[in-house]
Amino acid sequence: MSRPRLLDLFCRAGGASAGYHAAGFDVTGVDINPQPHYPFPFIQADALTVDLSGYDVVTGSPPCQKFSRATPHARRDNHPDLLDPIRQRLCEALARGEIWGYVIENVPGAPMRDPITICGETLRLGVRRHRLFESNLPLHGTPCHHDRSTPAVPVYGRPRWQDSPVPSDVAREAMGIDWMPWTDLTQAIPPAYTAWIGVQLIGHARMHVTQAARALVTQAAQPRVTQASRTETSHALEPQTSPGDATGELDGPELTSCVTARTCHCGAALRRPATGRWPRHCSQACRQAAYRSRTKGTAA
Repeated sequence: MSRPRLLDLFCRAGGASAGYHAAGFDVTGVDINPQPHYPFPFIQADALTVDLSGYDVVTGSPPCQKFSRATPHARRDNHPDLLDPIRQRLCEALARGEIWGYVIENVPGAPMRDPITICGETLRLGVRRHRLFESNLPLHGTPCHHDRSTPAVPVYGRPRWQDSPVPSDVAREAMGIDWMPWTDLTQAIPPAYTAWIGVQLIGHARMHVTQAARALVTQAAQPRVTQASRTETSHALEPQTSPGDATGELDGPELTSCVTARTCHCGAALRRPATGRWPRHCSQACRQAAYRSRTKGTAA
């Protein structure tokens, strides 16, 4: 399977993008401002209008200042709420079939829908940095294990020169990021967070590809039948009893929607397990008979 494509909206310097890339995605970033430190293909555009076609998954981290506990309540209305518009746009893209998955990230307190939480301490980073992730796909977050003896490194959204005792190299190590300046670092998502999510998304990608392939095979193999023949077909697809059933070798549901019927050399119908290849014989006795038939001439 080729690497699925992921579009990361509001990418900034690429903390989240790096995690998705490590999980197995080809990543492209989108931000309304230039991002000279972004390490992957980049599109400077508005996240609300950029073309989403050609991507499998779209992720985004809308500005969090309106919901952040660090923002005084009196100033929260000064910041835009892009969470709802982005969610609406991604859900519309899902409904049109342009993408099959989305993930939205934001801070605790944001009005997310059934989000999971990821904790940096649980992932053994130097930051705690709880973040929420919402998706149309089932994802698993992390529990919280705040069990280290030293306090978490405070990598907060404030200017580097203003009241911050944390050296930049210490902050980068705590975040698992080594390419960003301080101003981007304070806004970044640790790549370990999105690698955790990205591995789960890759699993969904495999299922999506498999289901799409099965649908194509089913459609291609679907015969044109009359109403009279549908009854005969339904009877033909019912479980058959064969000599091999006594051994338990052929037990299991059949894949009847996308395969043709096959028979043993003795004429008995073969049954294909849900997982696995077609058996060549209906029973051990038929297998031995076929072997004796093949080797008779050689022995002579």
